[in-house]
Amino acid sequence: MGYIMDLRKIVGSRPLVLTGASVILLDQNNRLLLQLRSDNNCWGLAGGSLEPGETLEEVAKRELYEETGLIANKLKLFNVFSGEEFYYKYPHGDEVYNVFTTYICTDYCGELKIDNEEVIDLRLFDVHQIPSNINPPDLIVIREFLKANRLQKG
Repeated sequence: MGYIMDLRKIVGSRPLVLTGASVILLDQNNRLLLQLRSDNNCWGLAGGSLEPGETLEEVAKRELYEETGLIANKLKLFNVFSGEEFYYKYPHGDEVYNVFTTYICTDYCGELKIDNEEVIDLRLFDVHQIPSNINPPDLIVIREFLKANRLQKG
């Protein structure tokens, strides 16, 4: 996240429009991969910010690999998310308005490996047993995915 860190040196913690990508990774049993984030102790999707010159698909693949050790062989576009509900204030005070492109990945390889800088734990969850402490921006994305795929309870 070099580009964003460089911008933060100039603008401080004021709101930035943060463009990035996230990945909804499902295993063969339709379980959702979530990571326990070290910054806010919430579960969330693998994902991160666009660096200059990257495509959004490249961001998704890079972040998935960096945060989980998994390599996406194929990604399918799910949706693009933006708007006021994607405002987020990080625990350390930085503010962002997220514009996130979310991909679905069911074709991947590699072994789960925790990125000790950003991730405390990685776990596959049954879609009907998602933890309650979800990273706020990811919660909207996950709910939309479950609804679109008719995976929500009731």
